[in-house]
Amino acid sequence: MSLAPRVVLVHRTTEYEELVARHGTHGQAAFFLSSRGRDIEEIADRHHRTRRALAEVAAAIPLTWRQARVERTDLDRFLFAPEDVVVVVGQDGLVANVAKYLAGQPVLGIDTDPGRNPGVLVRHRPQDAATLLAATQARTARCDELTMVEAVTDDTQRLVALNEIYLGAAGHQTARYRLGLEGDGGVVEAQASSGVIVGTGTGATGWLRSVWQERGGRPALPSPTEERLLWFVREAWPSPATGTSLVAGELAAAGRLALTVESERLVAFGDGMETDALELTWGQTVRVGVCPDRLRLAG
Repeated sequence: MSLAPRVVLVHRTTEYEELVARHGTHGQAAFFLSSRGRDIEEIADRHHRTRRALAEVAAAIPLTWRQARVERTDLDRFLFAPEDVVVVVGQDGLVANVAKYLAGQPVLGIDTDPGRNPGVLVRHRPQDAATLLAATQARTARCDELTMVEAVTDDTQRLVALNEIYLGAAGHQTARYRLGLEGDGGVVEAQASSGVIVGTGTGATGWLRSVWQERGGRPALPSPTEERLLWFVREAWPSPATGTSLVAGELAAAGRLALTVESERLVAFGDGMETDALELTWGQTVRVGVCPDRLRLAG
């Protein structure tokens, strides 16, 4: 006998909840904000909209189905099952946060604050949840297969991201490393910079786009489903020992960017999640390219 489908509701603690947890009560949090010229009611209103959306989505789950909830900070400790349907209730970035923990499960993005969120990844409203869940169960839901980026170290550590992977110093220090493209005739350049960003077509709506615009809008940005990545070196510094000739490019499906660490400590993290980073030490090599896995996002 097969188990009933399980819906995993992914959410995050709201700004209002964080404020109350820090200051103890609503009144204390309101006083703190008012002393800085801010009104807590705007933040409280967003909190209530988020909670109403979460409750509406939960109510749309059929009674015979199983359900679980996971907060963003607990994602790295939550075990997703192959048959799960993942419903992200919140912001676009929350979809990116959960993507690295999945292996082909369909994802439904529910926007809790339309007009404030771009809605690139949270494409639906809470009232759409029942229809979307039924379509997912009937296998009639249309899903986009979004390209992801992966970094693999020479000791087999692996990091996956939906938007981009950053490689560099953990703080604001200069990152020192050797950079090269595999299959490029062995050309490698020693560099000192603010780090390297490798991003996808989904990431082209965020951090990657800002770097791309600063570089004159070239090469062309990939689409979210295209098996192509862009990479940029941030603020490369020329010196007698370091160069600036390899500072931007693109990676096709089989392409890999190789970075060998020449600093005491560098990190690699994805989608802004610095708390879930790979630690890279002197002499270690990490290779970055298109991930063979995809995020299946309901359109």
